[in-house]
Amino acid sequence: MSRYLTPFKIALLKLITVYSDGMVPSSASTSILSFIVSYLLPVYPISKEPDPPQENFIFSVERLQRATVVHSSAIPGRTVWDLLLNSLWAINSLDALHAFFDDLSSLLDQSVEDGPGRTDELDLHPPKRMLLSRSSPFGTFVRRAQLEFTRLQFHDGISLWKALVLFRNPSLQFWKRRNPGAGSYAFDSNLQKDSIDVGRSLGGLIYDDLDDNTFKGVQTSIDDMEKLLDYQVSRMQRAFPQDLMGEKGLYQYALLNLAILHADFGCVSEANSALQEAIATARENHDLPCLNYSLSWFQQFWRTRPQESTDIHKKGGLGSEKEALSFLKTKAKESNMWTLLSTTLLSEAKLLLSKGESVAHAFENVVKASHLNIMKGTSEMLARKGRYHQAVSLMEQVDLETLRDLKHQQCWITSLGIIKMRRDDLDAADHVLAQLQAAPAQVQELQVNVALIEIEFHLRRRDFPHAMTLLEKLLMDLKEQEADIFQRLQVMILKARIYDRAGTPQKGFSVALRAASLAHKAQLLPVLWDAVGAICRILVSVKEFNTAVRLIESILPLALECEDCGLAALLFSCLADGHMGTAGQAKAESLLRKEKLIKASAALDRAFDEYSKIEDVRGQCEMVAKKATIMCLNGDTMLANDCAAKYLDIRKTATVNPI
Repeated sequence: MSRYLTPFKIALLKLITVYSDGMVPSSASTSILSFIVSYLLPVYPISKEPDPPQENFIFSVERLQRATVVHSSAIPGRTVWDLLLNSLWAINSLDALHAFFDDLSSLLDQSVEDGPGRTDELDLHPPKRMLLSRSSPFGTFVRRAQLEFTRLQFHDGISLWKALVLFRNPSLQFWKRRNPGAGSYAFDSNLQKDSIDVGRSLGGLIYDDLDDNTFKGVQTSIDDMEKLLDYQVSRMQRAFPQDLMGEKGLYQYALLNLAILHADFGCVSEANSALQEAIATARENHDLPCLNYSLSWFQQFWRTRPQESTDIHKKGGLGSEKEALSFLKTKAKESNMWTLLSTTLLSEAKLLLSKGESVAHAFENVVKASHLNIMKGTSEMLARKGRYHQAVSLMEQVDLETLRDLKHQQCWITSLGIIKMRRDDLDAADHVLAQLQAAPAQVQELQVNVALIEIEFHLRRRDFPHAMTLLEKLLMDLKEQEADIFQRLQVMILKARIYDRAGTPQKGFSVALRAASLAHKAQLLPVLWDAVGAICRILVSVKEFNTAVRLIESILPLALECEDCGLAALLFSCLADGHMGTAGQAKAESLLRKEKLIKASAALDRAFDEYSKIEDVRGQCEMVAKKATIMCLNGDTMLANDCAAKYLDIRKTATVNPI
């Protein structure tokens, strides 16, 4: 499908040329101009005017004939259709098509472009045809058509030429009556100049797809399809309210759906207008369920797109977010709208967590609304445990009817992609990441999750500069959006981890300590244990081994209750490093040294098990290599060789890139 140019538009250009040459008398000017304008300008003003005729979307030579054959031209005995047909068949080769578009500039008034020096010459030699203003509808159409033709690739130009031949073919018999000397290859002058046999062979070679009807021409363009779609949407917008105005219970829901549709396509102002009208109509009709749902949807929209809806929220007169949620809870209880009540409870819990307020109150709300989003939550928990196949299987069991909604489908695809990216297959993760980045705009929570998983992906590839650049950008976006504290803490801990993996853990001390303090204040325990683990890594790097060991041992039982295999693996690995550091400070062959080496070996085994659950091959190899070092220090060369063989076996059977 062509982007803009079609054979019908070429015919319109020819009709404009006939008009500019003064061949259309005054009595027919209005009809001819109206016909051209109906195809160039928007065909539907959103008003109460009657619908335009359906023929405005018919792009055929018969349509041109019906519109022009009834009008006489300035030449006696000839109609406008005769002149248009003669002009169309004058394009009798691909070269003539190029010449026609090159000559379109002669239709335009050049005085403004060429400057004062050219104006005098134009006055001395006035043109024989009526020139078009460059900013007029006709002038704009001519200039764009000429520009689009120059942008065409060679094969696209060939397709346009063949489509023109196919387009005007129905008028061939009428053209032969006016021109008896026209042969079977009248449409191409190059074939007429050759002998009959040569012309037939060339014609069969070049235009064989036209004869067997296999050519798929460019009879319509993307521009035509956009106009048709706009026309259909306009009709729906005008007809839908008229059908529903008499039905008291439906009009406000139509407005609400229109607001949701605008929001899905990023038209925030249009969504706000439709939503305000939906709220006003629901109040007027005393439709409490629709009113409550509209207010709830607006709160959710404001939470997921804070930057786009901040001004709307300030001008909406809905009060603060806490007041709106309190109002919705009250009305939902009065109306027995339990689904709305559950959604409101979850929104209130998220608000409490984002502000760092009572975690107990937020958890109470989550428990009350636990039946919502259980599928997504269960899958995420399974993925953190390393049970990827079960998590993916659970996601794939979602009812297809649920995924018919665009928003639900986007959330489902993004969540499934995040689960797949947690596996340590860098090639597959690279493809999944490209798909997630190419996906439409997600809600704010999913956008942050995708950004975090992308940073972790580059961290696994040891691309530390790129990972840090992405993290700084994400941190800046979260500050502008006033994101909840959990997301900000995740980014802070990840920053400390990047410094650690890059070999400079001390640089992340201040950010890790600040994250631990904020997590303790907000009582976000899983994040607190992760932050403490980052601090312990820094303590190990500055040889504060005993302090790091005591700190990890104090939080390890509580951290294991989170059932996060990745967090547990990091803590056990750090614990092993702490024991190894203490053993290194002890005297050789001392009891303390042997005890610490045994504890380090046990911690490495636990860390290896946790890395195995989440299929982290790099972590497994690192733990086996450290254990081989311990075996060498103990003088057990046989076990050291077993660890080395195990290391090579993991590297060999792994499906990830070489480390």
